[in-house]
Amino acid sequence: MPFKSLKDKISSKNYSIRFGEVIKINATVITAKGLNVSISDMVKIISNTSNQETLGMVTEIDGFTFLITPFSFVEGFCSGDKVFLDQTGMNIPVGDALLGRVVDPFMHPIDGKGRIESTIYSPIIKSPIAAMKRGMIDEVFPVGVKSIDALLTCGKGQKLGIFAGSGVGKSTLMGMIVRGTDAPIKIVALIGERGREVPEFIEKNLGGDLTNTVIIVATSDDSPLMRKYGAFAAMSVAEYFKDKGLDVLFIMDSVTRFAMAQREIGLALGEPPTSKGYPPSSLSLLPQLMERAGKEEGKGSITAFFTVLIEGDDMSDPIADQSRSILDGHIILSRELTDFGIYPPIHILNSASRVMNDIISEEHLSAVLRFRRMYTLLKENEMLIRIGAYAKGSDHELDEAISKKEIMEKFMTQSSLLQNPFDDTVTTLLEIINQNL
Repeated sequence: MPFKSLKDKISSKNYSIRFGEVIKINATVITAKGLNVSISDMVKIISNTSNQETLGMVTEIDGFTFLITPFSFVEGFCSGDKVFLDQTGMNIPVGDALLGRVVDPFMHPIDGKGRIESTIYSPIIKSPIAAMKRGMIDEVFPVGVKSIDALLTCGKGQKLGIFAGSGVGKSTLMGMIVRGTDAPIKIVALIGERGREVPEFIEKNLGGDLTNTVIIVATSDDSPLMRKYGAFAAMSVAEYFKDKGLDVLFIMDSVTRFAMAQREIGLALGEPPTSKGYPPSSLSLLPQLMERAGKEEGKGSITAFFTVLIEGDDMSDPIADQSRSILDGHIILSRELTDFGIYPPIHILNSASRVMNDIISEEHLSAVLRFRRMYTLLKENEMLIRIGAYAKGSDHELDEAISKKEIMEKFMTQSSLLQNPFDDTVTTLLEIINQNL
């Protein structure tokens, strides 16, 4: 080939790797220039003065400069550091090799059991299931917890919230649900919680058994971006198994920490704080995550439980309020019930399952309504009963409720180590309702 033709051919192609340059850094955002990027592009920042490197995401573009929110902290980086586009983008490796492992949001193992080999990649961000492609929720999804199975029955593909203040027992109930369900795949996302809680949850709440389970962890000391996309990454893993036709249990703890991560990101980018300091993006992000769970025609299902931390036990908290409007039901944990020694402390009168009426038998539904009515009568007349102001015989319904108070509270109480079969739970409920005392 003539030298000129070879020169022209080489000069027509760019064989160099393009990179940008860091021009400004603050506590949460890195400003760079020199690359043609789009919003949500992944970039790698490499320090010139050390071997340090980190991934980041392009979150804002201003003319020829762009802002990067890093997945780690910014200590050690400086102006002049190189910025490269990351070719893998917002994709993570998924596959059966993840089962039984504890990983970070990028699917890197953190359990010391070696590398995870996978050749299948899935995008972290996906569109939720299209409305007309959603399957009807018409099957019961037993979780092995009597109060839920009997009185707040969950359906396969349903999205439920577990709402509670700090220290009321969310993690214990999560462990009971993971152990009690017979779902073939279980995905647990621990987002923004204390690092100490991760091994405790595995050993105490799960008994060290990670069979058919994947745990995705982004602790409170991780960057806000890591905590935010940890939740989306966990949902992508669940969707991989759902697309294979499997029924998946998805549990996330907690939605509040996830929203707080977006609050940090949004405020750093100049979003206006609204209710309780949350920017608008924090509230709009919740349906993008939660609506990805559900039942899809021709595929499997994702039955999801999202825990929501209620600050000061205030149910009007904006995250709690927004979550309730998106989810298909809510389970409220009561601090008052823990004082009476009722565990799990599920407040059945304030809790609801929006699909229960469509998936249980008429006999079961009738028993649920009767149980709730008796429990309501007990709560309304509790003070009169305690001070002895109620005369037996004044109200036959209340008399029945008082006579069954002990067995009703015993039914609502369950050891965290026990799992009750669904049919046995319903049978016991019917016996309580039909019992004559």
